[in-house]
Parts: sequence; structure tokens; C-alpha cells
Amino acid sequence: MDIVTDGLKLQAYAKINLSLDVLRQREDGYHEVRMVMQTIQLHDRIDLFPKKEPGIDIHTNLSFLPVNENNLMFRAAKLLIDEFGLEGGVRMRLQKIIPVSAGMAGGSSDAAAVLDGMNRLFSLGLSREELRKRGLRLGADVPFCLMRGAALSEGIGERLNPLPGMPPCWIVIAKPAFSISTRFVYENLHVGRLPRSAHPDVDAVISALNAGEIPALSKNMGNILETVSCREHPEIRSIKERMLSLGALGTLMSGSGPSVFGLFSEKSAAERCRRDFRFGEGRKLARQAFLTEPWFPKAAKGRKGRMAKIQQEVV
Repeated sequence: MDIVTDGLKLQAYAKINLSLDVLRQREDGYHEVRMVMQTIQLHDRIDLFPKKEPGIDIHTNLSFLPVNENNLMFRAAKLLIDEFGLEGGVRMRLQKIIPVSAGMAGGSSDAAAVLDGMNRLFSLGLSREELRKRGLRLGADVPFCLMRGAALSEGIGERLNPLPGMPPCWIVIAKPAFSISTRFVYENLHVGRLPRSAHPDVDAVISALNAGEIPALSKNMGNILETVSCREHPEIRSIKERMLSLGALGTLMSGSGPSVFGLFSEKSAAERCRRDFRFGEGRKLARQAFLTEPWFPKAAKGRKGRMAKIQQEVV
């Protein structure tokens, strides 16, 4: 986060799921999950300014995004304004880069950035844990987006245990033209009817992170929600297969989809894959394609070397 004139410049980082398992549906309707999430360097940019007049103003580069209480940024700002009785309001400018409705927690990350920015801008004195508790009221992914890095997420996503981050690698993300309703995916996921083989080996992914082994990580990644999303949209499976044919060590749908990511050990192979989804045959399957890397705490502060140059290219 950088300071701009009378305000703050925030970065809201996307996440991918390295493993996602659903254990059961609870009596309250929520699903019990066990998943491993990783922050990546693909991010939205938010400028946050205080203003004397009451109200919350949001301006975005995408005309179809809501700018009222249907936007998690709006709700995050209002939560703290109401709780602390803040005078005046805030103005926000959002440059949206993370694909929308893509299973990458773009909205949750924007909300997390606003919570953190409001806390700093108005000197509210909230600890990270206090921010995460408030974030959970906005959405299950918001606490992780405040935490960043890598974590094992359990319960409905509120129990977070930090994990070693991914080893350095290159990540290609392809987003099809369509979106998928998270609610639809979970409503059509009948966990009790699925074979044991449909459940990913979450512990194997954790072991691979602890060992810092990209090949083992790639081999053991899994997402039980693919049983629904790939059935409804075979294009997701086609994207995975094309990434593998272009040299990906492993591929997976992130969250409830439809975004797919592939892991690469060599930048040249990752760039060829990204170019294919932008200019080649892969363009028939995806509307957006990105080349990025895992997020590391120091990388976000201008770390030199290859981690300092991240390509975020939109098709």
C-alpha cells in the first residue's frame, strides 16, 4: 500500500485454490470445506480517499460492476463507517484486472483491501485479527485475502492456518467467456454420492508446499467442484488439457470456476501458453489470459529480479 495525496493506493491480490475439498453440507446450509489457497501477484488497484461529505462513491473501469451496497467494497467501507461513527465518507477508484466471477476471490480481495485501507486512513487501530473477524461478515474468502500468502482453510473458510508459500514458478490463468454461479455449483454438488476418488488429497498438497516441490504439488492438486463445473461446461476440461499439451506441470480450476490455472517451471513455456490463449487456438476457449507468479510478502514491495516484473495482460 502506497500513500497518495490525501489518500491511499491499495493492491487487492487474487487467489488460486491449490486444493479444494468439500466434506459435508451443514444443517445451516453452509458447506464444510478443507482447502489450500495461495495468493498470486495478479491484482486490482484501488485508490481510497476521505471526503468531507457523507456517502461512499465508487468509480470503476468496468461499467457493469455495481457501485452500491451490492459491491463488497461499498459494504466494507460502510461496515467501518457505521461501527466507528466516522464523519464524512470515502471515494474509491477501482481498476479491475482480476477476472470477475472467476473463482479467484476478486471481490473479496477488493473488500479486504478496503478494510485494511480504512483502518489505516482513519487510524482505527484494529489488529489483523480484528480485521479478519469483520471481514468474515462480508464473505468467507475475505479473511484469507486480508492474511495473504498460503493457508489451509477449514470450516466454512473461517479457520485459517498459515502454510509455506508456493516455490517460485510461473502461473498461466485462462478465463472463459462465461461465468459460473458459486451458489449453483454448491447446490449441485452432492458430496454423499461422489466416490472417494473425487476428493482431492489435501494433505499431499500441504506436504508438497512444506517440501517446496512444484512437481509434487502439480501432481496432487485437485478440486472437487470440478465434478459440477466441468460437467456443466466441458470447455473447462478442454482448457486444462490444452495447458498440459503446452507444457504445464499441472492444471486446476480455481474455486467454483470457471478460471483455470497451469503451473510452469520455465517462463518461456508459460509465455508460449499465455500467447496461445491470446492469439492461437486457445483463444477459442478463453476470453482472458494472464501470466503471473505466486505472491510473496517482499515481492509486493519492489523486490528486485524476476519477481519484480509481473505481466498482467488481458485478452
